[in-house]
Amino acid sequence: MLFCNLLCFLLFALDKRKAQRNQRRIAEKTLHLATLPGAAIGAWAAIFLLHHKNRKAAFWSVTLALTLLQGAALYFTWPYFQASF
Repeated sequence: MLFCNLLCFLLFALDKRKAQRNQRRIAEKTLHLATLPGAAIGAWAAIFLLHHKNRKAAFWSVTLALTLLQGAALYFTWPYFQASF
């Protein structure tokens, strides 16, 4: 999980740097796919700390939906994690 969040944050940072240098950007779809495997914390950290993609309501809504999806998945799978310990 830590690796996924760090990778997501770094992708956002790279996209921010490319935006500042007027270079070819990372597709939003790629950023969302990086957020999907449990990396919502890394995505939100990048949005707030780097001020990247913070004005795009459509991007926020997809990121919020992915965050809620991850929260629901964690909520429903948590009993299985507790049972294994």
